[in-house]
Amino acid sequence: MQKLNLPSYAFKLKSNENKTLIFDNLRKKHVVLTPEEWVRQHFVQFLIEEKNYPVSLIAIEKQLTINNLKKRTDIVLFSSDGTPNIIVECKAPNIKINQATFDQIARYNLKLNAKYLIVTNGLQHFFCMLDKEKETYVFLQDIPSYKSE
Repeated sequence: MQKLNLPSYAFKLKSNENKTLIFDNLRKKHVVLTPEEWVRQHFVQFLIEEKNYPVSLIAIEKQLTINNLKKRTDIVLFSSDGTPNIIVECKAPNIKINQATFDQIARYNLKLNAKYLIVTNGLQHFFCMLDKEKETYVFLQDIPSYKSE
């Protein structure tokens, strides 16, 4: 798999029926290792190990319904009170992050109302904070660590 602009982590990989699987520690099961999953697993580990987010506050592929359509967020980080705090949208490294990507995560946020949004393809990462008064997003240099929320 491609080297990402994230720290390297030791993942448990295995082969099954000509597919490579990666063990997802949060979902407690092996999942098919796609380029997007590679980014998601790295970013989850980054949030846990570098930004100190507790595993108990992280959900992967959380389902939500928007306009009667079932959608899934890649990663949602919750505040200690259980409200969504950060939504992360992961794309494969070969997918360019563009306005459509931001539109997608913004639609999710209409439902979840998180304070922060993150879009990543493993090579580029965009962090922004919702300014509710101005109804705009303010881009940040870095994602806040858990302690500083």
